[in-house]
Amino acid sequence: MLAIIWSSAIVGIDAVKVGVEVDVSGGLPKTIVVGLPDAAIQESK
Repeated sequence: MLAIIWSSAIVGIDAVKVGVEVDVSGGLPKTIVVGLPDAAIQESK
């Protein structure tokens, strides 16, 4: 199942539209972050 959620993020003084895609399927749970994640995302793993 694929779902796309549209949200927004604050970058400086601007608001940026962000699309979050989620795919739920059978198997072992895992999280994959694509794009240019911040260093805080890498530390949270």
